[in-house]
Amino acid sequence: MSPDFAALRAIGWPHEGAPPAGSWATTIAGHPDARPARVVEQHRSGYIVSEGRGDGFRIESLPEWQRPVTGPEARPAVGDWLLINGNAGGKPSAVALLPRHSAIKRAVAGERYAQQVIAANIDTVFIVCGLDGDFNPRRIERYLLLVHGGARPVIVLTKADTEGGRDGPTATAARALATELAARDLPVFAINARRPESAAVLAPWLAAGRTAVLVGSSGAGKSTLTNTLVGHERMQTGTVRQKDARGRHTTTHRALIALPSGACLIDTPGMRELKPTGEEDLAETHFADLDALARRCRFRDCRHRQDPGCALRAAATAGTVDAARLAHYLKLHGEIAGAADRRLHRAGDKPGDKPRGKPPPRRPHTGGRRR
Repeated sequence: MSPDFAALRAIGWPHEGAPPAGSWATTIAGHPDARPARVVEQHRSGYIVSEGRGDGFRIESLPEWQRPVTGPEARPAVGDWLLINGNAGGKPSAVALLPRHSAIKRAVAGERYAQQVIAANIDTVFIVCGLDGDFNPRRIERYLLLVHGGARPVIVLTKADTEGGRDGPTATAARALATELAARDLPVFAINARRPESAAVLAPWLAAGRTAVLVGSSGAGKSTLTNTLVGHERMQTGTVRQKDARGRHTTTHRALIALPSGACLIDTPGMRELKPTGEEDLAETHFADLDALARRCRFRDCRHRQDPGCALRAAATAGTVDAARLAHYLKLHGEIAGAADRRLHRAGDKPGDKPRGKPPPRRPHTGGRRR
């Protein structure tokens, strides 16, 4: 059966028809009897895929995707494109996973190194944070660290209609964050997620054929925003606790939803841990200014603690760098380096290999500590 590319386009197929020459075309040519389908739900027991708008259907996965044969990062995730055989009435099965053009992922909890793909083949990552007790600039920075490889981050501050969103310390901190991130070409929007006219500012990132993912803590308003963008009550929503503004996991699994605009939206459960994978590069994030400043330290092996001539500490003392932001930069720097070491150990790479998460090389010098 020939693929219906118009139907696939409605769930994010990135081409007007068959893909041009490249890795996708090569994989598809190797399976002439298979056709594309997209993973719209991921469960412990398997996958739900779709070939267009409407209900998806369950497929049988490949044996090599079963635990613990394959690591979680190599198994399909919501947003992935598969090649499948059979039809919805005849127990269709997966044949191959098409290469990803982007993904947002994190390191899984625990001592053993592994990666978890949150969503695949995405164009935009909406980082959702509420303008209440949920507001946390450091958490937003951590989410930004995980967005790389072709996806564009957009910060969405929900609950702009609440008292905290209009006035007070939270509103002041949010305006300062918005100014800082806007200076680094990162869009920031404060919205009322319940009102379509307020959420309409996100339309430029939700054009036909585009895919966005919502990430953020429980209670931030992701499901409420999803319902507003869909146009009806699609996702269950809940209230947050008054004492700490924390919500319950009303979204229990990741799901891809087709929007009226022709775009696709992936809603995700709140994530309590956001551990780097070791593949991140602080020089390519909104911390690029601090990373460049670190290259001006007097000593190449500066630890940015009590070292003389530390450009970062000098800037913090002078007030040109926010002390809390610097502390978070150094914390993330250490986490990335640690994760990169664990990744190398798992992969069995040579000790001299340097992953992206390692500290970038300083200016060359001729022996000893540079003065």
